[in-house]
Amino acid sequence: MTYTEYMSLNAFQRFWYKFTQFIKAIPSNLKNFFCAIGRGIKNFFCGIGRGCKDFVLGFIKGDIITKLSYLIMGLGNITRGQIIKGVAFFAIEVLYILFMVFFGGTYLGLFFKLEAVKDINYFEFMGKQMEQVVVKYYSNQILLYGILAMMVTAAFIAIYIASTKSARKNEEIIKAGKKPMTFMEESKELLDSKFHTTMLSLPVILICVFVLLPLIFMIFMAFTNYSDVNYDSFQWIGLDNFKEIFSASQGGGASMGYTFAKITGWTIIWAIFATFSNYILGMVVALMINKKGIKLKKLWRTLFVMTIAVPQFVTLLVMAQMLSNSSESPLNLIASMFTGEPSSIDVWSKANNAILARITVIVVNIWVGIPYTILMTSGILMNIPEDLYESAKIDGAGPVKSFTKITLPYMLFVTTPYLITTFIGNINNFNVIYLLSEGGPKVSDYKYSAGKTDLLITLLFKLSVNQNKYGLGAAIGILVFIVCATLSLVTFNMTKSAKNEEEFS
Repeated sequence: MTYTEYMSLNAFQRFWYKFTQFIKAIPSNLKNFFCAIGRGIKNFFCGIGRGCKDFVLGFIKGDIITKLSYLIMGLGNITRGQIIKGVAFFAIEVLYILFMVFFGGTYLGLFFKLEAVKDINYFEFMGKQMEQVVVKYYSNQILLYGILAMMVTAAFIAIYIASTKSARKNEEIIKAGKKPMTFMEESKELLDSKFHTTMLSLPVILICVFVLLPLIFMIFMAFTNYSDVNYDSFQWIGLDNFKEIFSASQGGGASMGYTFAKITGWTIIWAIFATFSNYILGMVVALMINKKGIKLKKLWRTLFVMTIAVPQFVTLLVMAQMLSNSSESPLNLIASMFTGEPSSIDVWSKANNAILARITVIVVNIWVGIPYTILMTSGILMNIPEDLYESAKIDGAGPVKSFTKITLPYMLFVTTPYLITTFIGNINNFNVIYLLSEGGPKVSDYKYSAGKTDLLITLLFKLSVNQNKYGLGAAIGILVFIVCATLSLVTFNMTKSAKNEEEFS
């Protein structure tokens, strides 16, 4: 379609044209996304290959000291004047060997079998020989400490490679007639040209311990039958948890596949309504407050800020009590005032009220979410040049035309990354759903006590905490992560914010 043909379309036709182009572009962008992943994997393994080649060549071309440094870490540093650095390398090697001998090696040896190790102690009681089963190594300990041993091993390999490179580098410096850097010179370098490495070291270690380790533990857990039945001794079961997620019902009962499909559909619907209702309505309210001629603008902004000052979970718990099925709830008391009879409006419990319950959680989410959008959009709206609106007014554009042609495009250009993160956040919006309805109303055709307002994140919580199906919950967590990561990366790279980040047109 040419530019002239596009400009001849009305607003609805332009929106539909852009929407269809967006949908048509999804397959090609998905293809580019997975091709990029493939190239990344290829580059990763090519990098490992180049590293192995350099490692072997360094050993072949190195002198006797460098060769011995491949066996005794730090030897190439100690013999060439870098005593403190060499001793540090050697100490790391010794500590790693002790760690693997007395701790990590045991758990790595049990990791691939994963079954708990039990000892039987025999003793006499009242003249009879009795036996007592004592669990020496629990399966969850084997899984956790096995992963920890793998991470420590990976860190040691990185330090080991660094020590061999340092030995090779010192050899080349000596052959060139120069002197290797002293400990003080390297320390000053860490506070100068390599200051970024110094500052990032502690955060990277903390991320590995508190983020990466639990994440890898959860991923491995998805391939086990870890549950409340065998929490002390579980086994690897491969893809059985994923098979159950996509399984059909057997014997006419509720199936996990049906439950997962229905809750996934509602999760997507919820994320769309929760994201765009807050975004559009918040923008409209911000426009009303910022409109010329509106008095007490600071007061209106302050009122919305005050609503943010109240913790969200407090607001949600109050709303849950107001909408409860108790005859003493505010909603039923107000209804009884009008009818003159006791009222028992039930939003969360009756299965035939599923649509009402879903609408209610969306409306309550609007109530708690709009103030954040107002604050964000107010600052952006103030930065839109007034000349654009004045020029549009001279050309005969009304308020609706100015909004669709100036305000909305500018806002979308600036806030598209925010929209994407908000959409992903709403897919994982545990608080609003669980604190309001706890996923209700529950229905018989959903498995594991799931309800009509449950999201994937609340289903995961129920599986893990209430049903103790930890392996199944971990499998759902992996699927949610894959979908959210793919969706956010693909959609962001399709937006103008990513393609033309330095200009707005």
